[in-house]
Amino acid sequence: MGYVITIDGPAASGKSSVSRQLSKLLNIPWVSTGAFYRGLAFVALQEKIDLTNTVALTELAMSNIWKVEMASEKTEVWYKNKNVSDFILHEDVGNVASKISHYPEVRSSLLDHQRQCAFKAEGLVAEGRDCGTVVFPQAEVKVYLTAKSENRAQRRAQELGLDQKELQVQQQQRDQQDSTRKAAPLQIPQDALVVDTTELSLNDVVEKIYKFTQDKISF
Repeated sequence: MGYVITIDGPAASGKSSVSRQLSKLLNIPWVSTGAFYRGLAFVALQEKIDLTNTVALTELAMSNIWKVEMASEKTEVWYKNKNVSDFILHEDVGNVASKISHYPEVRSSLLDHQRQCAFKAEGLVAEGRDCGTVVFPQAEVKVYLTAKSENRAQRRAQELGLDQKELQVQQQQRDQQDSTRKAAPLQIPQDALVVDTTELSLNDVVEKIYKFTQDKISF
């Protein structure tokens, strides 16, 4: 397994954009572990799975009717041989993903798939909500991104073309759910570099993380 850089934080804190640019700078792949939950949520909705049935959800997580693949611009989700990566970004899918991620059985069923990503190259940038605490607790570099709630809602509203105030309410609800769940709650990993991205440009954030990485890893 190669070295791992984890980037955790709440929704729309800049994790995907930062991970994408950092991976290009380091010439290593990146993965959004959240895509596994969003992918499972999307497929569960399509298959009309009872979202309270953890056995059915776990079986679906292991099913070959869908898969997650690393790509340069985004982590792709494929369902029945169709790329559904854009669909999993919808807020309704995100809300379902937040709900089913509370189930320890679901998290456990996806964990090995997420960790396998680190065996496919000499290094990996992994972003999500529990990458540095659960998925890759031994990661060489750990980062936690945060930003003001209104700023995060504005970013996502511009990205999806939706109402900012409505998104802010939804994000605050998801933040509460993610930070208080019993299984792998959203939290700052020990020894992580914490970066508030509210007033920083993408390049500024990436530069901070790159310098932090250089102090931790000898390239």
